[in-house]
Amino acid sequence: MNSLRDSRAFLIDLDGVLYSDNRPVPGAAEAIAHLREKGYPFRFATNTTMRCRASLRRKLTGFGFEVSEDEIFSAPVAAARYLRQQGQPRVFLLLKEDAHRDFTGLEITDQQPDFVVVGDMGDEYNAALLNKAFRLILDGAEFVALQKNRYWKTAEGLTLDAGPFVVALEYATGQQARVIGKPSPDFFQLAVDDLGVPPAQVTMIGDDIEVDVGGAQRAGLKGILVRTGKFRETDLQSGIEPDGVIDSIADLVEYV
Repeated sequence: MNSLRDSRAFLIDLDGVLYSDNRPVPGAAEAIAHLREKGYPFRFATNTTMRCRASLRRKLTGFGFEVSEDEIFSAPVAAARYLRQQGQPRVFLLLKEDAHRDFTGLEITDQQPDFVVVGDMGDEYNAALLNKAFRLILDGAEFVALQKNRYWKTAEGLTLDAGPFVVALEYATGQQARVIGKPSPDFFQLAVDDLGVPPAQVTMIGDDIEVDVGGAQRAGLKGILVRTGKFRETDLQSGIEPDGVIDSIADLVEYV
């Protein structure tokens, strides 16, 4: 598979690629160790917004992966970098408390913020919080979404992600959110900058045909689809043509 053999660096999704249903994908840890042994730079590029990267590292370590915090490039990390580029903004976070840690150094407030940042809060969403974000956006705060994924896979089955709540706020406020997580070009550019490798030489490996593969391709990267996680055979008729399809990330060792 030339798209893999020609790659100099990788972005690798977490949920659905390295682990699924809270269990590591067989052979995934060995595939990551193989990339490390071969000297390929990589980042774990995830739209997970409920955990800070320190917590994500602990989770991955518990699954048997060798990971440093710097190798985790999440939507909250990307958003925090984007916000710091805007000067010294005041920020309201509609996120789980754990994810707030990735925004260290920014002023977090619910009083006249410059930005409202919305991510996945799981079961912690409620009408009061959504109304707070709604009113702050109406009052002039810029609307930033960490991602707009429709759903994700949990042990209970497919579960609503942040996207439906972001779209609800867009509809109510009449304001389009700036999406910082995948599939936003902002996310991929920030991640590629972190790798220090030209986009055309970076390959994204994910289980989401729209968010991972389509987003990467629109940003000038290659996109490989795995048949694990949320993958469905109907994804192959989506109109997005991946640069390759593999059964799981364990197959990576055959190509690089």
